[in-house]
Amino acid sequence: MRALNRAMLERQLLLRRRKLSIPDALEQLVGLQAQAPNPPYIGLWTRLEGFQPGKLTRLINDRWVVRSVLMRGTLHLVTARDFLRLRPVLQPVLERLLRGTYGRLLAGLDTEALAASGRALLSERPRTSNELGKLLCEQWPGRDAKALANAIRNLEPLIYVPPAGTWDSHKPATLTTAESWLDRPLETATAPDEMVLRYLAAFGPATAKDVSVWSGLNSVREVIERLRPRLRTFRDEHGHELFDVPDAPLPDPETPVPPRLLPEFDNVLLSHQDRTRIIADEHRAAVFTNNGLVRSTVLVDGFVRGTWALERDEGTATVRIEPFGRLAAKDRTALAEEGARLLTCVATEAESHDVQFTAPGRG
Repeated sequence: MRALNRAMLERQLLLRRRKLSIPDALEQLVGLQAQAPNPPYIGLWTRLEGFQPGKLTRLINDRWVVRSVLMRGTLHLVTARDFLRLRPVLQPVLERLLRGTYGRLLAGLDTEALAASGRALLSERPRTSNELGKLLCEQWPGRDAKALANAIRNLEPLIYVPPAGTWDSHKPATLTTAESWLDRPLETATAPDEMVLRYLAAFGPATAKDVSVWSGLNSVREVIERLRPRLRTFRDEHGHELFDVPDAPLPDPETPVPPRLLPEFDNVLLSHQDRTRIIADEHRAAVFTNNGLVRSTVLVDGFVRGTWALERDEGTATVRIEPFGRLAAKDRTALAEEGARLLTCVATEAESHDVQFTAPGRG
């Protein structure tokens, strides 16, 4: 398992901070999950040398980077180029998820007509989901407004317009069509082959089921079989067949890993069926909450060993770390230094900074 851990951490830019541009990093990672605005900033800070939050905000405002619904039907931050090529591949996933979540509420509805109406309304100007739902209810009275608005989100390629998705933004998100925002058409290719190869380059070696968990795609096995001549294969300790792209890095399992602070919803915790390559089963309940949140986590020796939170109170910004068990003195020191570096980057407005450790708890 350590071999899989080190391979993933290397490809996820977590063995050491890298000198990469933000767009290059986002494309290597195949995006960052962005359910909330701040996690992608922290995710890039923990991976890149000299990361500056303002640079990411400018890229979002200048439309080089976009926030939209993609893998697993969840919000991701990706480059505009990646959005244009990933969204067509994922369209069947989004339509299937829509039927599973809102099928009863949308039963009997002409979804092509609904999509056309939503597209027209959002092409006029960006609108919030609430506003969009109310306007659609004028055309389809008696229907559930939330279901109608979310249907457009899955049926049509939409962009969450900034400042939504930028650091500490709390304003209601507005949406517009990708065509309006990017002034470029989506790619026409819908085969998932290239996306599967990119997943393996970012998260592999991995099973076909892992690819499905990350993407939401069905029938991944068929894609893998089609790609098999281009892949190398392994067996894990349980005998499962793992697939990988040629020449992807496979570091020594004993490669040292500095302690890291990962943000909420980081994809290293969400992109495999068997997550023991990054988190032990007994710690999952402390990280994955019943209401669907994924807490910010602490990596020690490459594995999740605790959670942390960024707190602000009366001019003080605090990184509060809660380890699952006793930490070695060197790891505690390294985490304290990481917390201080994070505060220097993202809490410049605070009058004072602090890093605190709580007693070992939830794990």
